[in-house]
Amino acid sequence: MESKVTATSVRKLVDKYFSLQWCRDNLVVPLYTETSLPMEPGVIKIAIANYSYLGTIAEPIKARLSQSGKKCEFVEKSQEEIQEILDLASEERFISGESIETSQFDEDAVLEAIKATTDVDDEKFDFEFDDDGLAQVEEEDLDLATEMLESKIQNAAGAILINSKKDNVSDIHIEPKEDKYKIRVRKDGVMQNFMTMPRKAGGQLVACLKNMANMDIAEKRASQDGKILRKFEGNRMEFRCSTVRIKDGEKMVLRILNSDASVLNLDTLIHIEKVRKDFRKIMNTTNGIIIVSGPTGSGKSTTLAAALREKDNGEVNIVTAEDPVEYNLGGDISQVQVNKAKGENFAKLLRTFLRQDPDIILIGETRDPETAESSLDAAETGHLVFTTLHANSSCTSLTRLLDMEVPKYKLNSSVRGVLAQRLVRKVCTGCSVKRPIKEQEAREFNININTPVMYANKLTSEEKLTRKKEGTLCAKCNGTGYKGRIGTYELLVLDRKIQKALTDGKTTREVENLAVQENSMLTLTQYGIELVKDHLTTIDEVKRVCTSD
Repeated sequence: MESKVTATSVRKLVDKYFSLQWCRDNLVVPLYTETSLPMEPGVIKIAIANYSYLGTIAEPIKARLSQSGKKCEFVEKSQEEIQEILDLASEERFISGESIETSQFDEDAVLEAIKATTDVDDEKFDFEFDDDGLAQVEEEDLDLATEMLESKIQNAAGAILINSKKDNVSDIHIEPKEDKYKIRVRKDGVMQNFMTMPRKAGGQLVACLKNMANMDIAEKRASQDGKILRKFEGNRMEFRCSTVRIKDGEKMVLRILNSDASVLNLDTLIHIEKVRKDFRKIMNTTNGIIIVSGPTGSGKSTTLAAALREKDNGEVNIVTAEDPVEYNLGGDISQVQVNKAKGENFAKLLRTFLRQDPDIILIGETRDPETAESSLDAAETGHLVFTTLHANSSCTSLTRLLDMEVPKYKLNSSVRGVLAQRLVRKVCTGCSVKRPIKEQEAREFNININTPVMYANKLTSEEKLTRKKEGTLCAKCNGTGYKGRIGTYELLVLDRKIQKALTDGKTTREVENLAVQENSMLTLTQYGIELVKDHLTTIDEVKRVCTSD
């Protein structure tokens, strides 16, 4: 019998019916499923350390297993034996670390959790494969594993949150349609269909998630914002939530905040050495303002967090104003959350910071003339200021500042450099193919003919379903052809030639051409092509993300 107990089988049973944290807290572990006849549902052997506790804990366990048509039998094991089994099971797959890179949505677990919330027909639930298309209160985070045991709908909501976190999803969209609810997820920057469900189940799911985010469940017409903070298996999970009333009901979007500080390394983020070296050069100035620009979700906060971590040497006072505080930077960095309800916006916090003897200041976003003026004033008075800006390129970032009524002389005297960035998907190493570049693409991007480059093996919806049934679907990318993302950057250093061009009223395109010709600046597209040459991404991906014309 003992030979049936393996780390893999235990972990599967723990994930399907319980959770590691709950098992640890109650000294309980499912060992294996035993069947005597092929058609029988099977009996799950459950080990428990304290038999005197059996009268209290047996009924909840039986009730949970009976929902899936399972029975259970209890055996007694020592506390040490159970902890050892759980430790081995926890190493099999955990929510943070290397295992994320190879994990996929545990579709069966999510589907079963959702189905358990309603009595509608199974065929109304469907996972989908999508073609590639283009006022804060400090409190202890609740344990999601314990919360999932409280009701079927909470188990379903928890399953979606956990699997999204495991699979490196950045956003979850729960969208009402006329006759159903649809869930789509954004992974590696691209929206993908995930599953559909009946309207009743979808409404219950939205209500449960709103309750977890401390939103008003009864209010279904006005837009609301909230935050879900939970811990799972010792890991902290944070979701920003937003609801809005659309034609067919209440839509909810959850953004998963990545608080993994291990990625905050400029050597890892900026692939090309010259760009990385030039960025560090302007970072090491004693005063001025450094701007990181790009659209929402382009990795600006991650780049700035890595820069601040590098500047934190114990000899400077670093303060930040952020909305939200995404990374815990640690060290000697003081991070402040913007609180609009109390009037603490970026501009007001900046004025406060200047009375706190700072050396380096991070302003999460410059979005209005008041913040722009305050930031530039701080840069002119001996402080090094970092900030972000929503703009399409490094040169258009300067135009944005001029549109905010920043005088040209102040821009020239304060701005040290602008780093524009995007995120492109990394080509999957498991199923992509390397072959000579197409002649047309070689001419378009000035690449030598016959240069070997990577091409993604993108599958259609039908091909993905067929491969999945055959068991030949790529385990790394799930048939999308891509896995993970990498940054493409455009660094504009404001030297005297660039400053003179701005003073002379040169156009954005003229300034960009000057920077490319005189300073060897790589544009976003040119940087992306270098990533193509290094076999990290594809021509198609660079076209999709970096080219605007």
